[in-house]
Amino acid sequence: MGSDANGQVVSGFLDYLRIEKGLAGLSIRAYTTDIGQFADFLEKRKRTLGCARRDDVREFLQQLFSHQVDGRSVGRKLSALRHLYRYLLLDRKIERDPTLNIESPRQWKILPKALARDEMEATLAAPLEALTGHPPTKYAAALKVRDQAMLEVFYAGALRVSEMINAKLEDLKLDAGYMLVRGKGDKERVVPLGKSAQEALREYLERGRATLAGEGQSSHPVPRNATRVGQPSALLFIARGGRRLTRQRVWQMVRAASAASGRKASPHMLRHSCATHMVENGADLRTVQTILGHADISTTQVYTHLALDRLRSVYQKHHPRAKAR
Repeated sequence: MGSDANGQVVSGFLDYLRIEKGLAGLSIRAYTTDIGQFADFLEKRKRTLGCARRDDVREFLQQLFSHQVDGRSVGRKLSALRHLYRYLLLDRKIERDPTLNIESPRQWKILPKALARDEMEATLAAPLEALTGHPPTKYAAALKVRDQAMLEVFYAGALRVSEMINAKLEDLKLDAGYMLVRGKGDKERVVPLGKSAQEALREYLERGRATLAGEGQSSHPVPRNATRVGQPSALLFIARGGRRLTRQRVWQMVRAASAASGRKASPHMLRHSCATHMVENGADLRTVQTILGHADISTTQVYTHLALDRLRSVYQKHHPRAKAR
């Protein structure tokens, strides 16, 4: 609970629990742990307990779920935060309660696991950070550039592993900022690519792909489903010698990159991170459905409570009669 401001808030609250509420030592220790976790979460976002916003509480609870904390424990932590902010309101140390109108976690549909935004940033940066220090070989540098481009595309377009390893060069429309993706049932969809993904792809195509394709003059046997050495590969992302990437190799790459965030992520987690962060930032479910390639909107509705949370937040901010007079 690093900051002095947080320490003062918690100290006053614990005195309140001990003296005015008469809580036992065991209960007070539980409150200390729960609020300490939230304070640490806020400090990573350069905020204090007194400046917390509703989105902070929401993201904190969602992160607990993504770390497989059970619903009862998450509910207890939310209850501790409610008591803290009720105390701060009564003491006139804050003007708004950031836990207001956040439903009990028992009412939540559990989202597929996703990385928090800072965890996602650490994961995306991991391949290039691995190049610092000793000068890498040309081949190692090409692999890192490829891996970063793949991570950026996973996060930008919410691709499945099979869609990533089967993507073709001709599917990439880099100048237009999108790529064609062939999903389940051979259905084709258009996936937009943000600036970060476009830059990473350009770097890979200019510096990495040709090196990987040119490393094929070895005596290693070529897998039956791979492009033969000497033949240019039609695939966008390739292994050494222009060979087809395997699902296992992609999983290993994502797992290694996510270790920088302290998580063990899978490609599917990057897909859900894309959808989660888009909805949290105000994207409508139909748009998310299109990007994910869900045939039925009901599959995308697992993100509904995030959309409703955003809707309520915008309403509270902009409707002239939303706040009590």
